[in-house]
Amino acid sequence: MRFYPTFFQAVFSRMDPEKAHRVGFAGIRAGRAVRLSTALRVRTRPDPVLEVQALGLRFPSPFGLAAGFDKGAEGIGALTDLGFGHVEIGTVTAQAQPGNPRPRLFRLVEDRAVVNRMGFNNDGAAAVAPRLAAARRELEADHRGRARPVLGVNIGKTKAVPLEDAVDDYLQSTRTLAPLADYLVVNVSSPNTPGLRQLQEIESLRPLLSAVGAAADEAADRHVPLLVKIAPDLPDEDVLAVADLALDLGLDGIVATNTTISREGLVSDPAAVEACGPGGLSGTPVRRRSLEVLRLLHERVGDRLVLVSVGGVSTAEDVQERLGAGATLVQGYTGFLYEGPFWARRINQGLARAARRRA
Repeated sequence: MRFYPTFFQAVFSRMDPEKAHRVGFAGIRAGRAVRLSTALRVRTRPDPVLEVQALGLRFPSPFGLAAGFDKGAEGIGALTDLGFGHVEIGTVTAQAQPGNPRPRLFRLVEDRAVVNRMGFNNDGAAAVAPRLAAARRELEADHRGRARPVLGVNIGKTKAVPLEDAVDDYLQSTRTLAPLADYLVVNVSSPNTPGLRQLQEIESLRPLLSAVGAAADEAADRHVPLLVKIAPDLPDEDVLAVADLALDLGLDGIVATNTTISREGLVSDPAAVEACGPGGLSGTPVRRRSLEVLRLLHERVGDRLVLVSVGGVSTAEDVQERLGAGATLVQGYTGFLYEGPFWARRINQGLARAARRRA
């Protein structure tokens, strides 16, 4: 019998969603602080059969935690103790910013979905950098002799910076954080920073990605794998245009997809949906479009790019479906909120069973 669904219904569902996130994340970090999660690591560590080589890196599992949960690199070690093969922190901006006014996070439980308009609330690149450095040291110490969980960094535009200065803003974050990242993701697809999605237009995206890629490698004195994260709301022709651009620029991969501004197909009470207001929708309702975008990208790029699929993933079967559709790596986020701390372990166990049946 699983305890967390009952706990969620009795406690977290009655709590403001953002407060529930803070409380839950604090509990996860506390587990590591008292070395409980270190003891659990023996049971949550992914089976070696799941190891994946991608981006020139060794991932202990293809399943990882998407950006948005740990915005400031405050709990990387604790999260990897739960079994995630990689943790992508962020979105981090060059300047610290509080994000949008509260309330800004809402649940649609009947749809197993979340609406957020957080607005890249974070402490800024300079504050996050030393936490990343400490987390890397901890991961290397914790996983000697094994594939250690991979550390991704997702960067975005500071809200106060005008679009015409976006490249310089991204470069500030890049130079600060790239030396500490296993891979870097340029986020141009959040719906919660005004004008940000305009940067997905090819004429804007090309100079941005070119500049970030060059600056990342120079700052780190090595090649830092670079990916771009796109929205599910892009028309198919624009998805393909981004794929072609990624190939042309020599990018390492694409993360697909971010949250959607669509509200189609929801089963929740329309009044409840309306009460959430604007923002990005994540969770089960994004599943179909996220899978469509993945298949579209894979048909275009084949194995020339690493495709990271995110959006509507809940089960090991969902992850396996994405891998079968062309993803090399899969990420989840909203499912973590509904499934609880042993979600990654259950998914890894299901993937391992499937892998051994195929062997």
